[in-house]
Amino acid sequence: MKYDITLALTNKEESYALNQVAAQANGAVWLKSGNTVILATVVVDETDFVDEDFLPLTVQYLEKSYAAGKFPSGFIKRETKPSDFEALTSRIVDRSLRPLFPKGFANPIQISILVLSSDPESDLQVLALNAASAALYLSDIDIFTSVSAVRVGKIDGNIIINPTLSQLKQSTLDLYLAGSRDDMLMIEMQANGTDEAIALGVGSELFMDPLALPEVALQRRSNALPEDELIEILARAQEELTTANIAYETAFKPQAKFAFELKYVVSEVDEAMMEYVRLHHTEDLKRGITQMAKTERSKALRTIRKKIMESQSHWDEHALKKAIEVVKRSMVRAQILDDAIRADGRTLTQVRPIRIETNILPSAHASALFTRGQTQALVVLTLGGAKDAQMYEGLADSGTQNEGFMVHYNFPGFSVGEPSSIGAPRRRELGHGNLAKRALEGSTVRNGQTIRLVSEILESNGSSSMATICGGYMALRAGDIEVCEPIAGVAMGMIQEGNRHAILSDIMGLEDHDGDLDFKVAGSKEGITAMQMDIKLGGIHLDVLREALYQAKAARAHIIDIMVDAESTIELNEGTLPSTDIFSIPATSIVDVIGQAGKTIREIIEKFAVSIDIDKKSGSVKLTGKNREGIKGARTHIMGIVGTSEASPKVEYKVGDVVEGKVKKIVDFGAFIELPGGTDGLIHISKLSDSHISRVSDVVSEGDAIRVEIVEFKGTKIGLARAK
Repeated sequence: MKYDITLALTNKEESYALNQVAAQANGAVWLKSGNTVILATVVVDETDFVDEDFLPLTVQYLEKSYAAGKFPSGFIKRETKPSDFEALTSRIVDRSLRPLFPKGFANPIQISILVLSSDPESDLQVLALNAASAALYLSDIDIFTSVSAVRVGKIDGNIIINPTLSQLKQSTLDLYLAGSRDDMLMIEMQANGTDEAIALGVGSELFMDPLALPEVALQRRSNALPEDELIEILARAQEELTTANIAYETAFKPQAKFAFELKYVVSEVDEAMMEYVRLHHTEDLKRGITQMAKTERSKALRTIRKKIMESQSHWDEHALKKAIEVVKRSMVRAQILDDAIRADGRTLTQVRPIRIETNILPSAHASALFTRGQTQALVVLTLGGAKDAQMYEGLADSGTQNEGFMVHYNFPGFSVGEPSSIGAPRRRELGHGNLAKRALEGSTVRNGQTIRLVSEILESNGSSSMATICGGYMALRAGDIEVCEPIAGVAMGMIQEGNRHAILSDIMGLEDHDGDLDFKVAGSKEGITAMQMDIKLGGIHLDVLREALYQAKAARAHIIDIMVDAESTIELNEGTLPSTDIFSIPATSIVDVIGQAGKTIREIIEKFAVSIDIDKKSGSVKLTGKNREGIKGARTHIMGIVGTSEASPKVEYKVGDVVEGKVKKIVDFGAFIELPGGTDGLIHISKLSDSHISRVSDVVSEGDAIRVEIVEFKGTKIGLARAK
């Protein structure tokens, strides 16, 4: 393949072959970056057009298994249903390119992106958008604005532009930004939590469940990103986009095809009709706008239209519907900009009333019903072990992977009063579920568990994905799952006319429809864990974005306060909630717990309905069962076998205590210390010496006595530092 254009971008190189394949498409490019090869094509139907007020754009991103030298997984050895990653990538490309098309573009257009060869270090989502944008730019469609993508990571506090996939796995930030040389068009962002310590389970040799994998208990720290830091990173990413798009346009412009004339459907609104509506039905419209539910509002507007048609029967009803819609939109926007009052009477920063109920489903492990205004999400938690994880395999994966944290979002038609059938999840549902997963996952302490959250949207009037995040956090806490900090989400909007703008907190459906910005922000009181932004204006200034971020922070804090109050009333589903217990026994007693040929441990498993995982080297025991009574009984039974009474007094520690312990186990990141009373604590490598050390074994050895200070408690885990 002869490459016509090669561009050197930050931390990567892209080569493009033009006019060599797919010659009958309106536009096609063959992109190579590393060992990744992507073919992107654009096809437009020049003879047909859609006489509706929407853009008939279809984007399909498809991965071919042969691209990585693999067979399709599963029984059928042919690519069938697109994976979630393919669907989400298609959605990202669609949302990034859709703003380029002028209003009234009516010809059906399809953009196809095929991954033909895959490099395990390549960012396929970035390359997919770049290839699609290049194919569109080079096509004979009258669009000559380049859009590209940049990924930003953060490793050890350092910002990395276009990181490799290996680097991204180590990153505490995953920011995907799409835009032109002048404007940001789409943002996807996730802040990843970090695991500070592996407490138990490493080197486990005995698994009573043959399907179970070795599990570890992790001490997780949230890495929510402060608003000002995010603004700085976005500014730097925008500079990268400007540089990249100038390079693209400079290279591609001489190669672009001559544009042919397409059909545009410009919806003209009858001025006389609009004036009539303003003169005679302003008050009726105001009352109709205050009907918050979509069905109620539509009914009110339909009633106005029917009333007008009775006296103006010669008018075209479809044209009148458009006129009423335009007047309604201008009234909504003017009231916000002129009076700072929204259609439902709220101020610009006011959040709708919130009601939270937990564990209303007695047979589920945990549940939460989160209601905010006329948006309601029922989020249900299911807990399992390693064998319950979702197995998947992407092109860049060396083998089958396990997804142990899942959020599934369902949006049935009845939630908005529509009689639509319930079927397989669509791209929007996959996207909203993925956003909620990114918001919650980084702060959730799994301790080897598989977690599934299912959000059933029961009513929707804006911001159902953010209700899923709030309800998801409450469901986690209703299931006694540890979360580093409370996480909430809020949808922001904006109205802009000329130099005036107004930022809206917790937007409802009407404001989303008639507004200029859809901006979803999730996080804690301290910072952002996930964000998604689609801009309808064609761009947004960073100063306005900063204002929106801080207004969102205040709204999140308000919501979190309500959620924390609701936490205090949670009653666990003790009869159905699975439980896990981790404790230690003397290594010399393990053989007694197992018994001859495993007889004793099998009896415990059967009697108490638990699974048991024992680490022969450390003496750690992990019990997992369907209820807490069974776990408690199994632990008491085991402690009786080893001759240790659960009623024996335990040493209670507090921060600042200095004691002498014994080095029990050395790991790469520190050492586990056995404290008086049989309690274990962790001393991180950075807390072992005043000077920097590269190996723990340079300072201590297993069995050494060491004086340590209690410096923190995280749940049941104890953090230590070497005493001076």
